[in-house]
Amino acid sequence: MKKPKKYGFRRLMNDLHLWLGVASALVLFVVCLSGTIYTFRTEIEQWLEPQKYTITQTKESKFDVDELINTVALEVKGKVTRVTTEDDPTKPYVFTVSTKGDKRGENYYVNPYTKEIMGSGKGPASSFFSTVMKLHRWLLFDSEIGRPIVGIATLIFVVLCFTGMFLWFPKKIKGWKSFKPGFKIKFKSNWKRINNDLHNTLGFYTMLVVLIMAVTGLCWSFEWYRAGLSEILGVKVFGGRDEVKPESGASADAPALSYADAVALANAHFPYQGKTIVSIPKDDKGAFEIQKNDAKRWNQTAFDRIFIDQFSGDIIKTEVFSQKKIGDKIASQIKAIHLGEIYGIYSKVLYLIVCLIATSLPITGIFIWLNKMKKKPKTKRIEV
Repeated sequence: MKKPKKYGFRRLMNDLHLWLGVASALVLFVVCLSGTIYTFRTEIEQWLEPQKYTITQTKESKFDVDELINTVALEVKGKVTRVTTEDDPTKPYVFTVSTKGDKRGENYYVNPYTKEIMGSGKGPASSFFSTVMKLHRWLLFDSEIGRPIVGIATLIFVVLCFTGMFLWFPKKIKGWKSFKPGFKIKFKSNWKRINNDLHNTLGFYTMLVVLIMAVTGLCWSFEWYRAGLSEILGVKVFGGRDEVKPESGASADAPALSYADAVALANAHFPYQGKTIVSIPKDDKGAFEIQKNDAKRWNQTAFDRIFIDQFSGDIIKTEVFSQKKIGDKIASQIKAIHLGEIYGIYSKVLYLIVCLIATSLPITGIFIWLNKMKKKPKTKRIEV
């Protein structure tokens, strides 16, 4: 009579992976699918309304931004709080305008050659992607209910990554041949073997990126997690929300700097071409905040930043991204890392592929579980 197998560590990992996967499969499927759809939101919106995002006829000269600010403010009946420009002559300027009913502001795309407002930030796909985002973050529930559910499922996903990685390793390692089956999908085999390979092999190849998505996504789910990550990085995650920004010195009679003067000062400190975001002072105490990204920089979400006194033109504070500590760099780009925007179209394509695979993992995992459930128990042989 054979002795029963001991309940070892590998079996524990297998059971954790199985039952945690089954318990969280539906939520993870929805979260991954919605994340896949949301990856190319910007590109889809631009494809639906190319006339709003691209200037087809350019001219030799553009209107001064100060003049455009006044034009947009009068036409929209609000206050321009931010201006975003790019060196590409076919790209419109983006003016963020706040009104009494909308303090956060709405974006307006303006043709700098004609002063024409080409459209607002709201488009035919805005409501659709808003729903997708709510589905991704809260499962369309109230945020107080949906946020912890998604957060717990994401924590489980992290555990699944590590247990899955452990199970991917062969039981007995005898050189390269032991690992070889884990790197490929045997398409000529039966559908059960193919399903297993799709789950195990694709899960292995995407684990690192999936983990990055998960650990950054948890920042929106739990305050304790966000606080803990802030301690590890040495800087507050989402610290910009509570940042106390430098102020301009008091001045009774000095005229305020124009937009052009402030940008000229910023360009003297950051003498390169690239995307520029200018936050205009809200009142007499505010300062110009100018962010600039070097067009030659691989990282498209890494901005240098400068604060300029709106009256004296003095440089109050300067932040150079390359000089920041690694923790500060990561904390300032949590959203970009999570959405795959950090390296532009290249990281977005990678994220799209990984998200599609991540969406398939709960499905292939459930089929593995069902196939195991269907296995008939072996009947004991009775000797007479």
